[in-house]
Amino acid sequence: MSHGDYIPLMRARNGQLHCYRDETTPGGTILGQRLMKNDVTHTLYEYWNNLRGRRPAPMRNEIEPSDIRKILGDTFILEAVDPLTYNFRLAGTRMCSAYCRELKGRNFLAPWNDKDREALATLMAAITEDAAAAVVGMDGVTERGQSLAVEMLLLPLAQSSTNYGRILGSFVAMDNPYWIGIHPIRHQQISSMRLIWPDERPHFMASDDFDTDVVFQEAAVGHHSKRIGHLTVYDGGKN
Repeated sequence: MSHGDYIPLMRARNGQLHCYRDETTPGGTILGQRLMKNDVTHTLYEYWNNLRGRRPAPMRNEIEPSDIRKILGDTFILEAVDPLTYNFRLAGTRMCSAYCRELKGRNFLAPWNDKDREALATLMAAITEDAAAAVVGMDGVTERGQSLAVEMLLLPLAQSSTNYGRILGSFVAMDNPYWIGIHPIRHQQISSMRLIWPDERPHFMASDDFDTDVVFQEAAVGHHSKRIGHLTVYDGGKN
């Protein structure tokens, strides 16, 4: 099996990768662009991708707030503390407004239910250990039952050549209801999640010692997506 035949989607806790056949054109841009629904998400991803060059991820100190000043209110930075703790180092004003509180120092995983927290912890491990990127769809609900669809982007930042202990992210509401900043999000649930491999495969697969036959498992899926519980899992694509 060649490296290009299957694209990893989710990194399981036992280290295996569940893989889905790529149905996109070379480069995988069609499905990736479709999954990034908001201009802010596109802008931040392109900034991060250009900044890293041929590296798995840019360094944390290379991020210049002035370069992304137009979307700064939608961005955040997380610090990986342990597998279940990713604290906000910075959080943009528009994101804080959705929760009606300052998020700095709070754990990104804390507000989720147990099932979503476990899924996100696996996703975050792929980002911080394997330099993957991710797009996560979320539905937030206020105490009054008002609902807000949100698109989040999660991107690794390097602290050394092998340590991706920071995450650059964006949080963008897909609508702008009057109650944002008045009624905080109290409950939230994942609606979709997808890993992106910017270089078409995980960074650790570049090793000559890596054996794809050991870790790859083919999964039978439809051409575009499938449902797992309340999650939407997409097949194919790299960015």
